[in-house]
Amino acid sequence: MAQYHPNIIFSDPAFGTLEGQDAKDMWSMLCSRSKDLEITFSDVRTTEDEGSARWKAQYTFGATGRLVKNDIQARFKLMDGMIVSHHDTFDLRKWAQQAMGWKGFLIGGTNFFRKNLQQRTKKMLADYQRSNK
Repeated sequence: MAQYHPNIIFSDPAFGTLEGQDAKDMWSMLCSRSKDLEITFSDVRTTEDEGSARWKAQYTFGATGRLVKNDIQARFKLMDGMIVSHHDTFDLRKWAQQAMGWKGFLIGGTNFFRKNLQQRTKKMLADYQRSNK
């Protein structure tokens, strides 16, 4: 979060687009709630104004207690030595299957699921922000 520019724009399939403090608070929320989060990264590449990395997150999904191993590709835009844009991509259907089992497999690739998930994650973030003021 310290490397995020104040005007950061973050996006991924689970949260959609978050800007500024919302993006920073998302990471605080995820890290503070996880009891067993493990993150590894590889293929880090940077130039003066952009970068990319592959990172893997392994954790227990709180709602179901199921183990998730998420393989993520990140792209960054840099400005003034800070990350001003961070875009993560991953297979949402594969994530849903790991997090929710066969039901996640069936609906995880649909727009309905993605939109519903983003609504729920943004509400969870708003609740977290209210409780931490």
